[in-house]
Amino acid sequence: YQHKLKLALIGQSIFGQEVYNKLRKEGHKVVGVFTVPDKNGQADPLALAAEKDGTPVFKFPRWRAKGKPIQEVVAAYKSVGAELNVLPFCTQFIPMDVIDCPKHGSIIYHPSILPRHRGASAINWTLIQGDKKAGFTIFWADDGLDTGPILLQRECDVGQNDTVDDLYNRFLFPEGVKAMVEAVHLIADGKAPRIPQPKEGATYEGIQKKENAEISWDQPAAALHNWIRGHDKVPGAWATIDGQVVTFYGSSLLDASVPTGQELAIKGASRPGLVTKNGLVVFGNDGKMVLVRNLQFEDGKMIPASKYFSADETTALELTEEEKKMAEDIRAIWKGILSNVAVIEDSTDFFKSGASSMHVVRMLEEIKQKYSGLQLQNEDVYMATKFADFIQMAVRKFRGEGKEEELVIDYVSKNVNNMTVNMPYQCFINGQFINADDGKTYDTINPADGSVIASVSSASLADVDKAVAAAKEAFENGEWGRILADLMEEHQEELATIESIDSGAVYTLALKTHVGMSVQTFRYFAGWCDKIQASEYGATIPINQARPNHNLTFTKKEPIGVCAIVIPWNYPLMMLAWKSAACLAAGNTLVLKPAQVTPLTSLKFAELSAKAGFPKGVINILPGSGGLVGQHLSEHPDVRKVGFTGSTPTGKQIMKSAATNLKKVSLELGGKSPLIIFSDCELDRAVKMGMGAVYFNKGENCIAAGRLFVEESIHDEFVRKVVEEIKKMKIGDPLDRSTDHGPQNHKAHLEKLLQYCETGVKEGATLVYGGRQVRRPGFFMEPTVFTDVEDHMYIAQEESFGPVMVISKFKNGDVDGVLRRANTTEYGLASGVFTKDISKALYISEKLEAGTVFINTYNKTDVAAPFGGFKQSGFGKDLGEEALHEYLRTKAITVEY
Repeated sequence: YQHKLKLALIGQSIFGQEVYNKLRKEGHKVVGVFTVPDKNGQADPLALAAEKDGTPVFKFPRWRAKGKPIQEVVAAYKSVGAELNVLPFCTQFIPMDVIDCPKHGSIIYHPSILPRHRGASAINWTLIQGDKKAGFTIFWADDGLDTGPILLQRECDVGQNDTVDDLYNRFLFPEGVKAMVEAVHLIADGKAPRIPQPKEGATYEGIQKKENAEISWDQPAAALHNWIRGHDKVPGAWATIDGQVVTFYGSSLLDASVPTGQELAIKGASRPGLVTKNGLVVFGNDGKMVLVRNLQFEDGKMIPASKYFSADETTALELTEEEKKMAEDIRAIWKGILSNVAVIEDSTDFFKSGASSMHVVRMLEEIKQKYSGLQLQNEDVYMATKFADFIQMAVRKFRGEGKEEELVIDYVSKNVNNMTVNMPYQCFINGQFINADDGKTYDTINPADGSVIASVSSASLADVDKAVAAAKEAFENGEWGRILADLMEEHQEELATIESIDSGAVYTLALKTHVGMSVQTFRYFAGWCDKIQASEYGATIPINQARPNHNLTFTKKEPIGVCAIVIPWNYPLMMLAWKSAACLAAGNTLVLKPAQVTPLTSLKFAELSAKAGFPKGVINILPGSGGLVGQHLSEHPDVRKVGFTGSTPTGKQIMKSAATNLKKVSLELGGKSPLIIFSDCELDRAVKMGMGAVYFNKGENCIAAGRLFVEESIHDEFVRKVVEEIKKMKIGDPLDRSTDHGPQNHKAHLEKLLQYCETGVKEGATLVYGGRQVRRPGFFMEPTVFTDVEDHMYIAQEESFGPVMVISKFKNGDVDGVLRRANTTEYGLASGVFTKDISKALYISEKLEAGTVFINTYNKTDVAAPFGGFKQSGFGKDLGEEALHEYLRTKAITVEY
């Protein structure tokens, strides 16, 4: 932008102050600021900023009298010689003599997408009417009410539980400031458009005042919620309870079964509300529910709605000398803000003395500077507006009273496997289970019968931002304990049952492997927590280049920060443990996205982590779409590490996204693991282990033997024995202790496997057994065997990720030939060999291009042994000491002494 203008700023508020500061920074000259008179002895923020800079400031109580411009005011305005009037936020009526006076006229900021919601309460009406989009318009002022031509517009999505404050702070304020500056630049360069407002869709709504904000109860729950949040915080939606006006704040739609609580009669409501541990639940005429978090009485006192029936009075605290000093320091802070109040008495009310929301932020920041250990929130001020009440609240927090709030969990409960399993279904962010920001959910399905287990919150981009912010805060300020493994073991049967119904894993396998190894993993890494700075994790290094040599160099291992962990659906809990345990042991915080189809054990883990004493923000769980949540985590600027297990194409996309801030990445990706079986093996053991290598966990196993190479002389016998053993396998309910083979994880995967088998047949492979869906409810597939598989075939090259054994012959004694064939793949996750000749086995293990080689066994992973692949199977390690390196960074420090 080449040109600069002389500007008059007409308006008020912090928004006006920010626009003023940004315009001056961009080189425009503000020749005058026209704002409101001081209130209670306090100047408006815009006036304060301008006076500090020496900019002329005019504080007119009004511009017109009896409908006509006040000539002295207009003359004062004209004296500054502005070329453009900028009205960022103005509550006064400005005469057209002033609007049309400058060379370029006047531009106004309006917080709606015009022509919708003209008038002074535009943000409120955006929410009250349930609009899906919010936004703002910068338009050219004319003699109509918000009717002038449009210069530019911006819009944003409205979340299901957004309030006026949410929209304003997240979008309307920061983006509005930028847009005002952009609009002035466009005008200065002669590029500003003038687009007439369309007549279609135009609305005008009046100013919302307290007297017309009463809640009308004969509406659906969504309309009640919109009315309450549309009036939060000003003017406040209200109802009459026990004969007095009570204002409702902090509403959200409640999509759950009716909770237990104490009934509360509300005037005009056909059904009493319920005071529950989470807040006040009220009902729409459609039977659906709204949860209200806070209530305010006529005297200004605000309480958590859950405390409505609690005793009104609590015993006043006796303050220590240290606390008395803190009280006097806070009194001085109040006095600095409430300069119009002669003395801050115990009865002084912060807001009735002239303070506003902007002063809340200032007060809390000043307290934080003096007492960093005292963590107060904006809401605390609204809950204790009188000085004495505020001090009592602050001292209780300073002492740590009520620091650990009861964890509130809404469960989906099911009687299954001879027990009641309780499954959280909401996002877990900053130590709380909450609905997704936009309220969206999706169904997670039991693959054994296709039934819906639960509707699970589907995290949005806003939820990702909240979770990352919580993890960042916890990383910078938090510490945590180590009893999680014990709690997981205590709940192992419930965890295994959830894992079984959500993923289709056979219960006995889920108990031993999915849950058992998860417990072992957390125990193993808990042992590393106090050893990371020992041995190679922190070393002293002799250096010789500096003379005289009075230097000491040492290294230090440090945690990385906020880590994003994205896990697959085949081992939901175990994959969580493999990555999270190392991440946490290294001192990081995490945001974890479980697979969309298997979120339930991750959410149960979140519950256990809170009960284990992990502070808020250390662990956050976001169920939902990989394309939305996973992608945003990969790109997020505050995430410093991504650990991913899943497909190779998705891994490549994560690497691209992670490049936005060059975050560290570790990837455990696809595989096509070769298993070579020589004629000198123990054949029965090779058959048993070979079947486990393919059919373990229904073949949904990242290291599954994707291709078996069987020496020619034993090939036919090996195949015959495998088919005999398959016929003995019991396929059925995964909760049945005698079941060997459960359902595939989800319907789409089953369909993919059936197509995989059809391709094998079309290409000429011999289908020896299986290849079909089992005729019963659910997503069951027969264990399958293919022989005569040639190297060029699709099933020889691509992973099935299911119960499909792909067998190829190799010539007797052709060791190097079978090695070449085994390595002719872009994957390199695992491999195996069966032979009694240990020299041959070691030679083959050296030549196989895979991160893991099993000799005369398979699937034998251990928490102390590093696990990870080569080539397009990824890089980085899970498990073992090496996994810690993935979540640490090395710092070198040199000291001269």
